[in-house]
Amino acid sequence: MVAPDGAAVGARLQPSTSRWRFEPPDPLARDLVEALAAATIGATFNQYCRSRLRRERLVAYLQSRRDARFLLVGEAPGYRGARVSGVPFTSERQLTGQGPAEATATIVHRVLAELGLEHDVLLWNVVPTHPGTKWTNRTPTREELRAGLRFLEPLTEGRRAIAVGRLAEHALGAPAIRHPSHGGAESFRSGLRSVTSSGV
Repeated sequence: MVAPDGAAVGARLQPSTSRWRFEPPDPLARDLVEALAAATIGATFNQYCRSRLRRERLVAYLQSRRDARFLLVGEAPGYRGARVSGVPFTSERQLTGQGPAEATATIVHRVLAELGLEHDVLLWNVVPTHPGTKWTNRTPTREELRAGLRFLEPLTEGRRAIAVGRLAEHALGAPAIRHPSHGGAESFRSGLRSVTSSGV
């Protein structure tokens, strides 16, 4: 079971574990992350631009999920989630046991663990950089959504894309499941289980 503060998830997601390390580094993941760090996506905050730690975490995460069959795509990072941690749908609390926690991140990783999908799902966002401030989120603009797609497209190769929420559904044109926030945890769980087991 996952502890309420996400500590159990954090132990599984710790980048220093062998599950996150691959030798030699995957050049495709490295190139994608370096391009992302250099990108300007509208007025979003690029959390990778000046943070080597976040870039390294994202490279390690992409490598650890390079054989994942499913690509779970949300709208954008949250100010308590990937803006701080650098890993989609993941909070700093889950990685280190410290820093902010995020309800959505806790639910997503709990459900993936319950369904046995942790290693078979790659998490991403249509807009990979954060729209909003250090303390707030906002809806990405159409221009930001379009600009973010170039980082999403390489990750769809060989994977089945699943949108999380209506905005991601519209941007991807992919099957969608309910976002887990605002009481949607059980619908998210049942939707993900249905989509990943259907083979459709």
